[in-house]
Amino acid sequence: MNHTSTTELTSPVLAAPATTALTAPAATARPARRITGRPALYLLASLIVSLLAASAAPTPLYAAYARHWGFTPVTTTIIFGVYAVAVLAALLTLGRLSDYLGRKPVLLAALAVQAISLVVFTTAGGTGDLLLARIIQGLATGSALGAIGAGLVDIDRERGTLANALAPGLGTGSGAIASALLVQFLPAPTHLVYLVIIAVLAVQAAGVALLRETVTPTRPRLAVLVPEIRLPAAVRGRMLTATPVVFAVWALAGLYGALGPSLVQALTGSASEVLGGLSLTALAAPAVIAVYLLRGLPARHVMLTGIAALVIGVGITLAALSAGSVAAFFAGTVISGIGFGSGFQGGIRIVVPAAAPHERAGVLSLLFTVAYLGMGIPAVGAGLLAVHGPGLLGAARYYGLALIILAALALAGLHRTQRALQ
Repeated sequence: MNHTSTTELTSPVLAAPATTALTAPAATARPARRITGRPALYLLASLIVSLLAASAAPTPLYAAYARHWGFTPVTTTIIFGVYAVAVLAALLTLGRLSDYLGRKPVLLAALAVQAISLVVFTTAGGTGDLLLARIIQGLATGSALGAIGAGLVDIDRERGTLANALAPGLGTGSGAIASALLVQFLPAPTHLVYLVIIAVLAVQAAGVALLRETVTPTRPRLAVLVPEIRLPAAVRGRMLTATPVVFAVWALAGLYGALGPSLVQALTGSASEVLGGLSLTALAAPAVIAVYLLRGLPARHVMLTGIAALVIGVGITLAALSAGSVAAFFAGTVISGIGFGSGFQGGIRIVVPAAAPHERAGVLSLLFTVAYLGMGIPAVGAGLLAVHGPGLLGAARYYGLALIILAALALAGLHRTQRALQ
């Protein structure tokens, strides 16, 4: 750990009078200023926003890609799903690397790889390029999230934890709508959005280079790359309670991320990228607000809020799909977003505190495994149903009913473990 004080890092070095040759080097050996404290916290949080915005940026473009290259919703959901698998693989294998190499080297490498993925998007000539870009993007995002999450807690445990909860929703929501606006109203729709994000990442990389390192680098062991997923006996019941709702809320996010614009187009008949991107933003923005407003409530109450909002929101959305009501669809999406934010945070807060400090990393890894499996696999199933089953709207209805059933299972589990959670 670098024990250099904040004062030493932020105050200029007093230069001695240059009266002799011996004092001149001291005057020029001024240490570089380093970003510390709240500015460092904000910079790291902004990295999560940018990385998740980059992951959401292709969402408004999927319909355009499908028209241009003639692929079906199955291909769209596979392109979306491989990202979730790549993020998961990186989280489980590269997530702890920054504990050994340091936060800064891992972040700089991840930002460089993320930029490469955006270049591949920009030059894509077919579905194979899109798949490659999403895999590279997922690996970069997964490896960066581990380092960023740890770095935020290194700087400020309380604010860092809150930033870890708020930033992903901010990134997903802002990335989808910003991408849609750029695509619809500015030229080069399949290029400009990615070039803008590359420019943002370049500025952030310069900031990362000035961060104060919070880890003393050591030689990593090969075992660091072996996933560690442990489920201590003390958290097994709680994990069984949280798993259905965590899976369900991330499956909902996966549906909107992969097929949200197509659902809006089916309801409205409009190919507007802004309307399509707004569907994901309408889910992510209320999730952020819910996380912030409910942060002081007991974990069980947060989970109950998430389950209730998920059931009500998805129910309204299903009714909207049957009635063809765009207004009701977005209303249901907003309520579902509250369920997304509070359901996931409630799950984390129910499970993680019951684990011993040395067990929490493994428990969190298992929770994120559930989350990203929920994000990727059901979306591919929805694509298959849309093409080989009841069609897009019919697939969304089956999907919604499955989410409500999962929420009911979570409610039953929460009732069963009520005493243990009090």
